[in-house]
Amino acid sequence: MDIEVVMPAIGAGTTQGKILQWLKQSGDAVKAGDILAEIETDKAVIELEALDSGVLHRIHVPAGDTEVPVGDVIATLLSEGGAAAEAISPPPAPAAVPAAAPAAHAASDRARAEPGLAAQRLFASPSARRLARTLGVDLHALAGSGPNGRIVRVDIENAAGSPAPMPAAEPAAIAPLPAGAALRPHTPMRATIARRLVQSKQQVPHFYLTVDCRMDAAMAARAALNARGEAAPEPVRHSLNDLLAMAVARAVRQTPAINAQWTEEGIAQLGQVDLSIAVALESGLITPIVRNADRKSLREISAEIAQLAEQARRGRLRPEQYEGGSLTLSNLGMYGVREFAAIVNPPQSAILAAGAVTRQPVVDGDEIRIGHVMSLTLSADHRVVDGAAGAQFLKAVKQLLENPIELIL
Repeated sequence: MDIEVVMPAIGAGTTQGKILQWLKQSGDAVKAGDILAEIETDKAVIELEALDSGVLHRIHVPAGDTEVPVGDVIATLLSEGGAAAEAISPPPAPAAVPAAAPAAHAASDRARAEPGLAAQRLFASPSARRLARTLGVDLHALAGSGPNGRIVRVDIENAAGSPAPMPAAEPAAIAPLPAGAALRPHTPMRATIARRLVQSKQQVPHFYLTVDCRMDAAMAARAALNARGEAAPEPVRHSLNDLLAMAVARAVRQTPAINAQWTEEGIAQLGQVDLSIAVALESGLITPIVRNADRKSLREISAEIAQLAEQARRGRLRPEQYEGGSLTLSNLGMYGVREFAAIVNPPQSAILAAGAVTRQPVVDGDEIRIGHVMSLTLSADHRVVDGAAGAQFLKAVKQLLENPIELIL
């Protein structure tokens, strides 16, 4: 019996994937749990695991740059019983020569005349059906090249190579690229980022709050911690971002209203504090998550952020390591950015943007002196978070950063 291996849906919102390499080849024996291939999505590289045992009969999509929609058949397994039967059965008779185009049209006419017959015999993948509707291809006139005669995308693309009906209206002209410009194709990650951020700005009513934090005490605490850490048997250093992440996680715990998500049925209150950390990659941005961040020590948070960032740069994050989250922390201070407003990353309801720590004149009582200041800007979904709740959250972050001793209490 044929067992179809399809492009899996890896994580929420994933619509397609790319096969980087096949680890099994046609004719190889496969056991349930074996790794068949490595697949790249818009977020990471994952291993495709066999769910059944048998023989890899045919690979339909070779490794390469082809983007394969979720649900499309990429390989066929013969079950253990089917493989044994095929091994002892005589070779099949030569296949009949495919009928000419008029016969295909006749079959199409018969299918239209007998709707029940068409429904019974027409097998096509969902993506092939969508593409056929888009390109105006008649599925009934095609002979599928997929398993058991199933119609797949390549059949639609080949059929669309013949002259197609004229469109109802001419498409808008696309402006040529400026002289000397080069076109860089979208990566899957960049295309996903574009789609999600457009949706966020169109559908999420953003509002913004900014607060300035005195960072003198936090910087002194970091210097003292690093001095002790460097003298330890296993030296360790903490970045200012580690302290900021710890303060943000504790502030989320103190302000439950910020730790919620919008649904059509109601507001979902989250049960734990999972802090997403924005990590910049060459191909885009990803937000791995420190789970239960409010309950972890500074050393644990520091080590986990470093580990997640390294996995992200190697493209080895699993979906559960970047999906969900309570709130995202995005820090551009290391680039000298003083202040910015980020876009909410649904289904989260807020994102905190941290700027650079700069030396500025500050007022101490009746005196003016030079101090270290950092701007924090909260972007929030007003459907879930009210202005007062956002202000309370920022007040809690500011209190913890300006009094870092409270982080260990």
